[in-house]
Amino acid sequence: MATQVVMPKLSPTMEEGQLARWLKKEGDKVAMGEPLAEIDTDKATMEMQALSNGVLRKILINEGESAPLGQPIAIIGEPDEDISALLKAAEAASAAPAKESQPVAQEAATPTSRPSVSVKESEPVTQPSRDDGRQLISPIAARMAAEAGVNLKSLQGSGPGGRIVKRDIEAAVTNKQASASAAPRLRGVGLLRPTEKGAVYGPSGYRDEPLSEMRRTIARRLVTSLGPVPHFFLTSEIDMDRAADMRRSINELYPDIKLSVNDIIIKVAAATLIQHPQVNASFQDKTVRYYEHADIGVAVATDNGLITPVVRAADAKSLLEIAGEVRELAERARARKLQPDEYTGATFSISNLGMFGIDEFTAVINPPEGAILAVGAMTPRPVARDNEIVIRQTMRVTMSCDHRVIDGAIGAQFLRTFKQIMENPLYLFLS
Repeated sequence: MATQVVMPKLSPTMEEGQLARWLKKEGDKVAMGEPLAEIDTDKATMEMQALSNGVLRKILINEGESAPLGQPIAIIGEPDEDISALLKAAEAASAAPAKESQPVAQEAATPTSRPSVSVKESEPVTQPSRDDGRQLISPIAARMAAEAGVNLKSLQGSGPGGRIVKRDIEAAVTNKQASASAAPRLRGVGLLRPTEKGAVYGPSGYRDEPLSEMRRTIARRLVTSLGPVPHFFLTSEIDMDRAADMRRSINELYPDIKLSVNDIIIKVAAATLIQHPQVNASFQDKTVRYYEHADIGVAVATDNGLITPVVRAADAKSLLEIAGEVRELAERARARKLQPDEYTGATFSISNLGMFGIDEFTAVINPPEGAILAVGAMTPRPVARDNEIVIRQTMRVTMSCDHRVIDGAIGAQFLRTFKQIMENPLYLFLS
């Protein structure tokens, strides 16, 4: 009996999925439990498995297109089975407006995370050509083009319906490299070179790229965070000389660990949260939830947006354990290999932009967490010490607080303790 394949829920925060790659073509045999497609969720690229045996009779959405949870995306049945009724039902479902917060059953068995950067383009899927002048670009091709500096307007896609796919970018990069090696030395350009005679410039051209599921989720969550959550902000400046000295000494003893300042910040934040449990809390509509351990979310920038892997029970782990875990989580986050339980459920988050030279900033709280700590760069600054001006390594941190959970005095007490431990990090070895 023919069945519909619907967009499955592959992560706790997923509301829709983007079809990254079909692993089967129309007419291919399919076995239950066999990988059928790769889906870009809000955080990772996951495999979707078939839940029935038969033949992939019809593909309903193409690579690069998105569908809400529960929408039919394919039909599996017997080779000669009549699927007209299922096709009509699928058309009606895709035409109906999506209902917000509508529960949808889990459709895929044991999803497996896979790195999107290593995905190969699949065989072309039948798709009509676009006649509105817009380009069709697969998400993989868009990412590759951005990384390689390829102008998509100069390409003619070889995919279905003229879609620009991975092989088109690879060919463009090869041609670009060959042209660069054969080209003569370029003349100077810039302010001294006159504009081409007779040139007339209208409004700038542009190109539209489909949002990744991660970027869509970031947009939705920011709207639901900054507006409904009453933020207030507290900033403190910290003398980092002793912390920097401790890091240097530890790295001399354990060169393979490569301890970072951020690792120390995570450990100090965890220790401070245990001393101030009112901050290690979240708003739950009718209750405030207080957590026993400090599960620290560490913001990691990826090509697709921000993701926050979680260091569980950071208060109970050593600096060396935290350093190794953070490095491993960050590598897997950038490869889109994290499982949902590895990036959800933090009790407090840290966002560090110091490595980009940012001195100070404010971060948006990730609900339902009660606070997030924004960390700026550690830089030498003149400060007053014992009536003298000296140069010290300092760092500014700003804590964004949910006022429904944390009062101003509580937030200030937390930052005072955090500052004391950061300026006297030997506390970590004595507690």
